[in-house]
Amino acid sequence: MSQTSIKPLVATASKDPLAERMMLSLSYDELTNCMRCGFCQAACPTFKETGYEAASPRGRIALMKAVVDGIMEPDETFRAQMDLCIGCRACEPVCPADVKYGHLIEGTKAAMEDSAKHRWWVKSARNLAFKHVFPNHGRVRIMGFGMKTYQRYGLRWLIRKTGFMKVFPTHMKQMETILPDASSKGVVEHLGTYYPAKGKPIATVGMFRGCIMDVLFTETNINTVKLLSEAGFNVVIPEAQSCCGALYAHSGELEQAKEHARNNIKVFQEADVDYIISNAGGCGALLVEYSHLLHDDPNYAEQAKHFAESVRDVSQIVLEKGNIPTFQDNADEPTPITYQDSCHLRNVMKSSNAPRNLIARAANVKFIELQGSDTCCGSGGIYNLVQPEMSLQILDHKMEHVKETKAHYLLTSNPGCLLQMKLGIERENMSDQMKAVHIVDFLYERIHAVEEK
Repeated sequence: MSQTSIKPLVATASKDPLAERMMLSLSYDELTNCMRCGFCQAACPTFKETGYEAASPRGRIALMKAVVDGIMEPDETFRAQMDLCIGCRACEPVCPADVKYGHLIEGTKAAMEDSAKHRWWVKSARNLAFKHVFPNHGRVRIMGFGMKTYQRYGLRWLIRKTGFMKVFPTHMKQMETILPDASSKGVVEHLGTYYPAKGKPIATVGMFRGCIMDVLFTETNINTVKLLSEAGFNVVIPEAQSCCGALYAHSGELEQAKEHARNNIKVFQEADVDYIISNAGGCGALLVEYSHLLHDDPNYAEQAKHFAESVRDVSQIVLEKGNIPTFQDNADEPTPITYQDSCHLRNVMKSSNAPRNLIARAANVKFIELQGSDTCCGSGGIYNLVQPEMSLQILDHKMEHVKETKAHYLLTSNPGCLLQMKLGIERENMSDQMKAVHIVDFLYERIHAVEEK
């Protein structure tokens, strides 16, 4: 949907830089499409936790429109409510007017970032991460090597032994304990840039490896490629691909997100693949929105549309197009498992059924639907780092339902959700009862169970 220029109701709109930037970047049609029916409130995690109108999508849209119309100044309270939004987009599927709230909140955060006055250390950290680390996969691997060194060669033990971790907040100490083993080698270093299908190929797919995904969840990326191969797909892993741009878009760095989008479109187009596969709901959600991200770019608009239409989640492509492998479990009794939705996979990619249907194909499994699985776990990219209080409040309420399932495995389809659920299990002292696992790892392990029988 093309953006229309802002037509403020008040001609003498505020001269505040943020208000002016919002007037240029937001679609006024989207702002006025909201009917204020309130259906979004029941789906919004921050509204459910606070009960505040301003903490709901309807309330935030009203605030955005008031700023654009020149009725209110975008003060710190306004900024705080925009920042409190997780960006789960659960409001969109329930909206009868089909308001693209995600586009509005990302545009607002981009406008906020343009006029933000960060402290020097925040500026330095953002500059390092956004301009020097994530744009370069080699540097991401160097970061992975640093984490690997810390985890495996005594530094972690030394830091804990000296009590240095005590200076950090409790949630940060807990996060440190559940981080998976990092790697300095990603999926390409392990498997190369091409992995053939087993049997007659159905199609050739391009694997989107991600950035953090490739150094913290390398094994999951490897298993994704092998699962796709088992299902009959040739897999190409273009080495020149870059970050999907989600971290940038959610942090108000839309121009840099667009640069990553242009690069990925070019790289996957040159790879000549039939589909582009994601195993991370957060990445996939932005990949399918490249058409919106670059809708006003005359050189990339059509290519972005084609790219977005080619994106599939790994569960979706295996279920809909693949030769579904046999997933066997050698346990003596059915293994109780449950599943937590990735918000972006469910609300943006519209693929919540595919993971469940694949799980149902696994033998000797007792699936227990998690009450509230369609609501956010509180992760939201880096939300658990920048809004820890709200994130943990949402997580703790989520874990009340998780405990009721008495499952041995808690599966999910996104690395951020996976870390958050691992944190929830740690906080509830349930590590000896339950394990959080990516659905790809769970399923691929059960292919091996057949081979080992």
